[in-house]
Amino acid sequence: MHKDILIRTIEELSMNAWPALHTVFYDGWILRFAGGYTRRANSVAPLYPSSRDSAEKLPVCEALFRETQLPTVFKLAATSQAGALDRLLAEHGYRSEALTSVQVLDLNKWTGDQPEGVESSGAVTEEWLAAASRMSRARPEQIAAHRKILALIVPARHFAWIEAEGQVIACGLGVAQDGYVGIFDIAVDPGRRRQGYAERLMQDLLAWGKQVGARTAYLQVMLDNEPALHLYEKLGFREAYQYWYRVKPY
Repeated sequence: MHKDILIRTIEELSMNAWPALHTVFYDGWILRFAGGYTRRANSVAPLYPSSRDSAEKLPVCEALFRETQLPTVFKLAATSQAGALDRLLAEHGYRSEALTSVQVLDLNKWTGDQPEGVESSGAVTEEWLAAASRMSRARPEQIAAHRKILALIVPARHFAWIEAEGQVIACGLGVAQDGYVGIFDIAVDPGRRRQGYAERLMQDLLAWGKQVGARTAYLQVMLDNEPALHLYEKLGFREAYQYWYRVKPY
């Protein structure tokens, strides 16, 4: 598969798996708004070819984000066409942030098993959301936006968690569509990290994905997250491409 097509495929899947609360389509660009919760749900994704000049479109995007009281953010994947827009944004004072690796795993070659001790649900539970919020130190308004995003996911979902001493200590989310399973929201209680819980969650999510027909798993990990990078490499994930954000300062 050509790299640009792979990028578009996974970016489309990830937007379905992590939907925004409001979406505006603008000449090949997808503007997503979700109350400020996560950059990927509150950014412009220039995913398709445009017929208008980017410099002409930029102030329109900035006005829309200004109306929603959000900073203007662009999510740029490393396609063959990203360079010109990246340079334009840099010239307009947008800073580069959060270089991220998108990694994939061929599930036909993955031989892991479903681990014991992992519970799951096809819909988000209050216990799962509360644990994810606690472990990510989310603010109340972020929890509300997170709940709305999770409720809007249309493809098959798999909310997984591990309990110890009556408390959820690790949780994660898988979303399956069209032969792919995306992995999101992996969180482990700070006092329980480096004890194998994240790996057990990943094994469960990958096994579920394979059971529902996924042939490829994908995930997104920031390049400064060394423990996660090490775990995903151990499981067999390999980088497919990178993306980054351009953010306009207030």
